Amino acid sequence: QVDLVESGGGSVQPGGSLRLSCTTSGDTLSTHIMGWFRQAPGKEREGIAAVSTSGVSTYYADSVKGRFTISQDNAKKILYLQMNSLKPEDAAMYYCAAKKWYDGSWDLFLRAPDYWGQGTQVTVSS
Repeated sequence: QVDLVESGGGSVQPGGSLRLSCTTSGDTLSTHIMGWFRQAPGKEREGIAAVSTSGVSTYYADSVKGRFTISQDNAKKILYLQMNSLKPEDAAMYYCAAKKWYDGSWDLFLRAPDYWGQGTQVTVSS
């Protein structure tokens, strides 16, 4: 069982920044591909960022590329999502997700993570 606990959501004005955290346990970060998804009301859940077990390889959806950065602190066992230049369309529930490491493309993780956190809400409005 992998436990994922998100935090850091909140309300911010357009152009502002937030940093989301996903607290893990054990050796999750070194044995699982990790990432962030989001879901806005009435829309499908979208995979927006992912990182390999080494922390070297990353994936970003076009919608967040250049504005969001995924990173991890192995000592603290925390996955982060730094979100800059936030737009109203970034407002959503954000979820941390994990999938046991596999050798393949990002698609498998984006389609079917093994574990989910409970989510943290991000609101972007003036």
